[in-house]
Amino acid sequence: MDTLSTIFGSEARVKIMRLFLFNPEEVFDFDMISEKSKVSRDTAKKEIAVFEKAKLIKKKFFSRNISKKIGKKIKDVKIKSSGFYLNQDFSYITALKQLLIKTKTLEGGEIVKRLSKSGRLKMVIVAGVFTQDKDSRVDIFIVGDNINKSSLSNIIHSLEAELGRELTYACFETQDFQYRVGMYDKLIRDVMDYPHQVLLDKISVE
Repeated sequence: MDTLSTIFGSEARVKIMRLFLFNPEEVFDFDMISEKSKVSRDTAKKEIAVFEKAKLIKKKFFSRNISKKIGKKIKDVKIKSSGFYLNQDFSYITALKQLLIKTKTLEGGEIVKRLSKSGRLKMVIVAGVFTQDKDSRVDIFIVGDNINKSSLSNIIHSLEAELGRELTYACFETQDFQYRVGMYDKLIRDVMDYPHQVLLDKISVE
């Protein structure tokens, strides 16, 4: 359990708080909260009661699509659900966002350590949610060799559960990356030219 988990009471509470803070326009019901934060439904209910009492979130009825087996076919069915969304008039939203993005789990060194399990990393850059730049095209930019895409995907999903939102990432083999740099690839230029943080750089392109 990291320091924030100790302060706020549990790791689950931190995960669910991030889910709302970093997805301010979205509405989540208990099933969605449980799935995205990787906590049990009972835990989600307990923490939501705390947040609702504190007026960090508000209740709302909404419709969403679910996949349901009808006969022998799987079809999308629209259901009505009771959910919750961030109360954007809550006084401490900005302070909470800044606090919850700066934890040991999401520190640069820890991110590189976890990503390195997918292959030989040459460069790791973070932007987007990590730099509070909502217009960034990616949150994580990775360059390396022998990257196991399945392993990388699992690591990203783990980070998403802890951060409370989906992450956009791009991954290139070193040779492909260097070729794209020479061709002034737009994605790479957008990453390099806008707010970002270099966590690892064994290539020195900038």
